[in-house]
Amino acid sequence: MKYLLVLAVVMVAFYIWRNNRLEDHRSRETRKPPPTKSLAPTIMVACRQCGTHLPENEAVHGRQGVYCSAEHQRLLEG
Repeated sequence: MKYLLVLAVVMVAFYIWRNNRLEDHRSRETRKPPPTKSLAPTIMVACRQCGTHLPENEAVHGRQGVYCSAEHQRLLEG
């Protein structure tokens, strides 16, 4: 009789443990990470002097094209 009682307690403990694990697993599946902020693609341009690619908003715009620095603009447009 003592063994049946111990077996019943072990089975109840196992049942409770298993249900808690299943609930944790379900809550992790439904709790997805927030979507990352998607940034708009940046237009890249090449320097007319050296060919280095850089974002268009960082480029120096000249009469004959775009440059990576004012020095390269001065060298070509001089």
